[in-house]
Amino acid sequence: MPAIPHPPTRALRRAPARPEMPGLRHLPVMGAPCVPLSLVKVIAVCMVVIVVMGTSGCAAWSPFAGREKAAREREQYGPTADQRIKQFADDAKSVHKGTEEERTAFTRRLSTAMLEEHDPRVRCGILDVAAGFDDASALAICRGGLQDPDERVRLTACAVWGRRGGAEAVELLAARYRSDLELDVRLRALKALGECRDESAIPVLARALEDSDPAVQYRAVAALKTVSGRDLGNDVNRWREWAADPEGSSAEWSIAETLRKVF
Repeated sequence: MPAIPHPPTRALRRAPARPEMPGLRHLPVMGAPCVPLSLVKVIAVCMVVIVVMGTSGCAAWSPFAGREKAAREREQYGPTADQRIKQFADDAKSVHKGTEEERTAFTRRLSTAMLEEHDPRVRCGILDVAAGFDDASALAICRGGLQDPDERVRLTACAVWGRRGGAEAVELLAARYRSDLELDVRLRALKALGECRDESAIPVLARALEDSDPAVQYRAVAALKTVSGRDLGNDVNRWREWAADPEGSSAEWSIAETLRKVF
């Protein structure tokens, strides 16, 4: 009897090998599955951090560490510029409520601090504080600020005199405009002349209209608008004509201004 043929058996397929991720190596561990090397590195770093924390104690993580450090630095190096500025401002508020003798003593202390202070920012702060007093020491600080070697202090001094106003302010600001080598200071002096709102500043501003720098001309026009209370536009030539005879041309310019507002 012939043998019955068996059906062909299917060849067992092997599962495809999992591709190994590039750059990821496995570290064989006795009696444990393979552990990625990157995970081993992370665990090692964590252990180091734990050891360091244990040896250094909890002080390194104290929320008051920053304040304590700032206090030590202040004791060693003195108050910062911002702290000194704030202290002067706070003292000024207290002194304003005191006697005249206390105010005089305070402005004298400000004058000494102005001479000894090396930080221009603090000198600017002292200037702003001194501007609130009217005695001799305060005025000396404001006058000296216009001669300060730092441009920022001179800019602040121009602003201070613009707020103070008066004949002396016009004289000092005019001198600063004519003599300063920094354009920003000259422009700030012109702006302060306008803020004085004093007609005695008109001749200085009129001469500034003849400057070759358009920025100076524009700032002079803006200041003349403030001093005169007029708005003749931004035409420099029109302002030159007005500055040459402010009184004689007042009626003509008044009519022109009225028509311009209507139309």
